[in-house]
Amino acid sequence: MAKKKEAHHGGAWKVAFADFMTAMMALFLVLWISAQDQEILIATSQYFQSPFNSPLDNTSGVLPFQSNTTPQGDDSGSSGKSPAAIDLNAMQALAREFYRLLNVSETDPNNPIKVEVTSDGLRVTLFSGGSQPLFVRDSAAFTEWGDVVMQNLAWLIDRQKFRIVVEGYSRAGVASPREGYTDWDLSTDQVQAVRRSLNYYAVDMSRFDRLSGFGSTRPLPGEQPDAARNQRIVMSLSMTSRPSDARDHQQEPARPTNGPSVPAP
Repeated sequence: MAKKKEAHHGGAWKVAFADFMTAMMALFLVLWISAQDQEILIATSQYFQSPFNSPLDNTSGVLPFQSNTTPQGDDSGSSGKSPAAIDLNAMQALAREFYRLLNVSETDPNNPIKVEVTSDGLRVTLFSGGSQPLFVRDSAAFTEWGDVVMQNLAWLIDRQKFRIVVEGYSRAGVASPREGYTDWDLSTDQVQAVRRSLNYYAVDMSRFDRLSGFGSTRPLPGEQPDAARNQRIVMSLSMTSRPSDARDHQQEPARPTNGPSVPAP
């Protein structure tokens, strides 16, 4: 009786070996990309997000989760970094880091802070109403929470070398024992308090571009003029540079060098 021929299995190992080699190549590519400098990482990320466009194409606007934000740029005609040079993914990571440092939710509509990513940096809104006010009511004195926010914000600004525009807004009907003290006075005093606090902790004075107080003339959409949430500070933090930034490298007086402050639970 003739022996039954055994089935031929000579090709199975080749398929397994090919799969193994593909996986190893993918692993080595990931390890190689991870070891590159920031410029290559940004270009690679942009390519895979939009493979039919050049990774060096200009990028404008805000990241998807902040698509309703108006870009805050520097229209001074300076020769600093352009929006195309700003890593928007890094800005989004900074926004998340700031929320984490202050232990607040990114999605809570009643947050005491709001961080938006723009085409050239961050837009940070600090509210002075609700359960965690930035200032003592109708004054320019920081609360304990306000001091924590300023210290963490100063650390973030100094580390990233942001340029700063500070705007103050007030609610209508400010009640102050000081005669003739109006919402205009309060908004400008609070802006100056922010400047002094940031400068005390780490931020050089040359990094401030503009300080403005608007009184109660610009309430939030949908809010009554006397609503507590209208009491707010809005900071535009830009990565664009100017020739005056060279002053940051000069000798400065000693300031606190602590890292970010952690709010009490």
